[in-house]
Amino acid sequence: MTFVVTENCILCKYTDCVEVCPVDCFYEGPNFLAIDPDECIDCALCVPECPANAIYADDEVPKGQEVFIKLNEELAQKWPNITEKKEPLPDAEKWDGVEGKIQYLKQ
Repeated sequence: MTFVVTENCILCKYTDCVEVCPVDCFYEGPNFLAIDPDECIDCALCVPECPANAIYADDEVPKGQEVFIKLNEELAQKWPNITEKKEPLPDAEKWDGVEGKIQYLKQ
């Protein structure tokens, strides 16, 4: 099992999760974070830290968001590692909870 960042992170990109990760398995893109499944140790510390409730165990990813399992794996290989908390994106509160944001994912 590993943890997966899902759609609600898109256009929010809160980084509270990054701060608590003991193995630094988060990777940062322009408007989304990804978890490297090979580095994740399944500690679940990131899950309650995410203000957008966008992180799930890979076997609990919400129906219709299974594509994010593969996306996390792929994007973690090409994006830089992030290990410190940053400010969320400027319109994060506006986008939190909006459905259908995958179309805005910048890779």
